[in-house]
Amino acid sequence: MKTESNTLATPLTSHGLPLGASLFTVFLCTLFGANAVAIKISLTGLGIFTSAGIRFGLAALTLLLWARLTGKPLAINRLQLGRLVILAVLFFIQLSLFYSGLSRTTASHGTLIANILPFVVMILAHYFIPGDAINMKKMLGLVLGFGGVVILFIDGVTLTNTGLTGDLLVLLAVLIWGGHVVYIKKINADFHPVQISLYPMLMAAPLFLVSGYFFDGQMIRYFDSAIIQSLLYQIFVTASFGIVAWNTMLKKFGATALHSFIFVMPVSGVFFGVSLLGEPLTTNLLLSICLVVAGLLAVNRLGNGRHR
Repeated sequence: MKTESNTLATPLTSHGLPLGASLFTVFLCTLFGANAVAIKISLTGLGIFTSAGIRFGLAALTLLLWARLTGKPLAINRLQLGRLVILAVLFFIQLSLFYSGLSRTTASHGTLIANILPFVVMILAHYFIPGDAINMKKMLGLVLGFGGVVILFIDGVTLTNTGLTGDLLVLLAVLIWGGHVVYIKKINADFHPVQISLYPMLMAAPLFLVSGYFFDGQMIRYFDSAIIQSLLYQIFVTASFGIVAWNTMLKKFGATALHSFIFVMPVSGVFFGVSLLGEPLTTNLLLSICLVVAGLLAVNRLGNGRHR
């Protein structure tokens, strides 16, 4: 999203962000990285579609209430509505696949595969976004990032047949997610961050719940404090506060400056998966996170002297 930011009086870091904005971006990336762990916890007692429906339905209502109270612009025209419907459909498909995949694989695997999203976006943007051609620096990042995922797919310690299916579903979700992100890049200038965050969730939430009724078997198997806490985290921390904060930062500073910090997400996800869920820290997992992080650094930091 190449929105030009205004010149800031605050001194910039080497990544093109003020120090406070840099620390806040690291904080956001840490929160997003831990989200797969929260999803895994909620799926222990809730159906796949039910968990997503509760999360995004309540998050959408929270955002709607906040937008009303703070006077954020919510009115949209017919053209915007059509674009938001497309986003909602993509949102529903990608999250259905992502939740289905996470129910079968580990949070660590899910997080690392999800973090090849920038590489998928890079490939798609090369063809669909003028001026976003792949150069040698980006090619190096692509090779490293996808190499990290290949390492995961041959992890004999944690990868069962079910785990492999889960990894493939997450990978498919990320491919669709990439199309979603590129589409947002093309239309983002026409929307307020709240609109582009709120409406796809609001439209998709009923689809998740209806799908849960038909396909989850038992929508709610049990509820305990851990599941409630994981849902609260997903609803209020990442799906409402996190998404609006990220989209607001994107509009203010641009994608290049923010994406210099997304290497924090896979590190955060693996750390919390191992420490909170007791997932095995295998040699393949360590090598994978090194390759994915190196790829993200290669793409987003090498030679980035400005933000856009």
